[in-house]
Amino acid sequence: MKTLYRPELLYADGRFVAHAAVLVSERGEVVGVTSSADTSADEIVDLPGKALMPGFVNAHSHSFQRLIRGKSESRTVSGTDFWSWRGTMYHGAARLDPKDVYDVARMAFLEMVLAGTTTVGEFHYLHNAQDGRAYEDPNLLSKQVIAAAQSVGVRIVLLRTAYLRSGFEMADDKRQIRFFESTRQFLDNLDGLVGEYPADSAEVRFGVAPHSIRAVPLNELKEISAWSRSRQLPIHMHVAEQVAENAACEREYGMTPVELLNEEGLLGPDFTAVHAIHISVGEIDALAQSGARICCCPTTERNLGDGIFAADEGMKAGIQVALGSDSQAQIDPLEDARELDYHLRLSYQKRAVLDQIEGRALATRLFDCATVNGARALNIPGGTLRADSYADFFTVDLKDVSIAGHTAEDLLPMMVFSLGRSAIRDVVINGRFVVTEQRHALEAEIVARYKEVHQKVWYDNQAGSHRR
Repeated sequence: MKTLYRPELLYADGRFVAHAAVLVSERGEVVGVTSSADTSADEIVDLPGKALMPGFVNAHSHSFQRLIRGKSESRTVSGTDFWSWRGTMYHGAARLDPKDVYDVARMAFLEMVLAGTTTVGEFHYLHNAQDGRAYEDPNLLSKQVIAAAQSVGVRIVLLRTAYLRSGFEMADDKRQIRFFESTRQFLDNLDGLVGEYPADSAEVRFGVAPHSIRAVPLNELKEISAWSRSRQLPIHMHVAEQVAENAACEREYGMTPVELLNEEGLLGPDFTAVHAIHISVGEIDALAQSGARICCCPTTERNLGDGIFAADEGMKAGIQVALGSDSQAQIDPLEDARELDYHLRLSYQKRAVLDQIEGRALATRLFDCATVNGARALNIPGGTLRADSYADFFTVDLKDVSIAGHTAEDLLPMMVFSLGRSAIRDVVINGRFVVTEQRHALEAEIVARYKEVHQKVWYDNQAGSHRR
């Protein structure tokens, strides 16, 4: 059975076209972009007054951090930098039981799909019980997050995270006891987790995430990377987010994280460096030559004061840049996309910095960062409406005030730089409607249960003061 989706305008190959439609197979895959008059479909879904776009891919998410939104915006509570901010994050993580992890993840994923996100790469490092002991099922919390994604309907690539130590020459931080596993435990647990889901599943995929150089020493990192590559899984890792992280790596190994990864042959087309803010031109070249990708998280990086990613230098070198919501300070893929250029504008006091790099228009480039580049980083056939891709897409109300006055020629830049999130009306994932006219069937329940967790963590029994 084939279904034909017929919008007023369809985005394909970098432009909007009229009288076109996307044909979807019963398996939830794109057969191809075709004429709106195509008669081969068994079912026709008309989408009048709407544009149809490939779904956003969120390549880096910590879903449980949705719980700390608004709780860390005070110096007296969370200090003034990334390192002190972690105290608020630890407080939230410490109080979540397995049911809470599920409810908070559903809240984050609900917000994502309402914003047009169809796939999330969940960088998951919450493994143990609140006292630091492993659950009877050591993958319990991973499964809770996966179940949350399945409940909401978003496709998930679970990037199970190795977190082996607090840092170089540091005693284990008791606030991180829910994160720690040994290398053997991590590999055994991940192997077991992967084996519990169908290998050909389109809804649940996996990747490997050594947390960072500070959390995973080199020998263990090499073992984990070799394990991952033997199974052809994508590798994601926090790299050079903070100056202090680079300095610690230099003390331990005599070189920066990127230099170390390059020296040890750990970079490659399957490797995504998350953040990669504090890197040199030479390190950018090393990443580019290896075929590695970078996942930038501009909203979080702005919120935490991490710094500005040199997107212009990275893109000139040919690095594909994906995007992630990271700490969930704000979940808006187009906001992250436009910030890639806006942050550089502030830094250089010039406009449209990323325009015409390699001859590519700015809006097209930024939209690719939010879609197809993320899909490639997660090793899935998505972010596009080409044949054999997942049938993941969203619609935009062409009458929305934020894009009033558009033409087919200027609609994409209007969307990338100005679209209001309420203009996103429908979301289809794997060929099935997950959001219809900005409504999700489980929205009321998801929000109500999230509110209960929020109340318990921050306010019940005076916990809400979250003073440290």
